Amino acid sequence: MTDGPQNPFAAMMKAGQDWARAMNPALEHFTPKGFETLWPTMPKDVMETFMGKTFNPEGLDSKTKLLLTLTGLTILGAQGEAQIRLTVRHAREAGATKQEIAETIALAGLFGGVPAMTRSMELATEAMEEDKSQ
Repeated sequence: MTDGPQNPFAAMMKAGQDWARAMNPALEHFTPKGFETLWPTMPKDVMETFMGKTFNPEGLDSKTKLLLTLTGLTILGAQGEAQIRLTVRHAREAGATKQEIAETIALAGLFGGVPAMTRSMELATEAMEEDKSQ
């Protein structure tokens, strides 16, 4: 009999954790949510430069592009929790209101389904609660 996990996914996760611990003991307590804190929200001017109309003056602004990104992430079924929270934070910085974010997610629910919409709304609410100043 083995002492390890019987589930192949659990075994893979344990192997990855063992490897990380061997490489750097500090990684033993690493969480994906903790990784989010390493990626700050870009200032509005930086987002507009790289995602907005700087290189394509007739194109979409960064706020619109981020709302479209949020739509796609929601339709995927909220598989990318960190990406949804990050996109919401960036959209808020780019000028999107809480109402615009909620409407974007609700509309995406027509294509991705109610469970995906609900989870995305929970993640968006979580991200917006982090920023009480807006």
